[in-house]
Amino acid sequence: MNRRKFLGGVAIASIALNFGHSAFAFEGAELYPGEKELFDKAAKEGLVVSFDTGPTWANWAGQFKAFQKRYPGVEMVYNDLGSAATVVALDKARNRPQADTAYYFAASGLDAAKAGVVDGYKPVNFDKLAEPLREQDGRWFTIHTLSVAFLVNTKLVKTIPQGWADLLKPEYKSAIVYQDPRSTGQGQVVAFAAAFGNGGSMDNVAPGVDYLGKLSKAGNVLRTVGTTPYAQFLKGEIPIWIGYENDGLKAKFTDGMGDGITVVIPKEASAAAPYAISLVKNGPNPSAGKLWLNFIMSDEGQKIFAEGYVRPSVPGIALPTSVADKMPAAPQVQAIDIAKATGKKAEIDAGWAKAVLGQ
Repeated sequence: MNRRKFLGGVAIASIALNFGHSAFAFEGAELYPGEKELFDKAAKEGLVVSFDTGPTWANWAGQFKAFQKRYPGVEMVYNDLGSAATVVALDKARNRPQADTAYYFAASGLDAAKAGVVDGYKPVNFDKLAEPLREQDGRWFTIHTLSVAFLVNTKLVKTIPQGWADLLKPEYKSAIVYQDPRSTGQGQVVAFAAAFGNGGSMDNVAPGVDYLGKLSKAGNVLRTVGTTPYAQFLKGEIPIWIGYENDGLKAKFTDGMGDGITVVIPKEASAAAPYAISLVKNGPNPSAGKLWLNFIMSDEGQKIFAEGYVRPSVPGIALPTSVADKMPAAPQVQAIDIAKATGKKAEIDAGWAKAVLGQ
């Protein structure tokens, strides 16, 4: 994924919040059976090293704060490498692992499992996940998803498109931006979303590729990009961005766009990208790593993700009241099967180049 810039090395930041020390950090019921026992073991390790969980992404900052409030004495250490770079870092350090957990776009979870650098672990709520959202032995599992949506600048666009068919209309000439599927994970997910919305499926991506070709031939694509155009969208330089729902909600409610943006899940269908996490094989703090994974997969942890405008992976989680009305149910969204998606990448790349660029 190209959402972050990898600066080289394994730069690590830590968060240590002083909440005092006690045998147990919380009162009342456990979040899951065995939580207090696991915390006691984790407290003896005193540290969890969480790779690729940059605090500005997916509300990791909120997770850090809540985790350390509940478990004082377990220091949180993180870095922000990017998905592919995280797998590289794990592989290089396989003889002396530095990380306890690793987070990434789920395709990188497959790579990590194939490389043999992550362990199987099934945290709380693991069995509730749909099968395409988890590796059967728990070597990676989805903790949240990001849904493809139309992010529409209402100051630049008079009529808000409601679906894929609408975007083909002449009124959206030179209005649309999306990420190149050949070089970005988000672009791949957009291709699947377009396929789902035009009669395709995980096994039949041609309708999505053909649709993106039609969009270009209609003259409605302003440009395709190789990195996230979030800053340009905030500046008012993009009328319609086919991107992720959470970026639109962040722009609307956090970064000042307000009524200047409308976020639309296309009515025909859309796709959700799975983001996954793993327990690192032979990590230095295994109990603390498991405590961390259980927390973010608990009902409470899943709600914290929602507060950052990303959708929980565990079904049936009641969204916090602060975001429930901002993230209405979208039954037309289908989570992609990441194993099948990985197998379709070459087809999407070649098909898109031919349909859009004529190559």
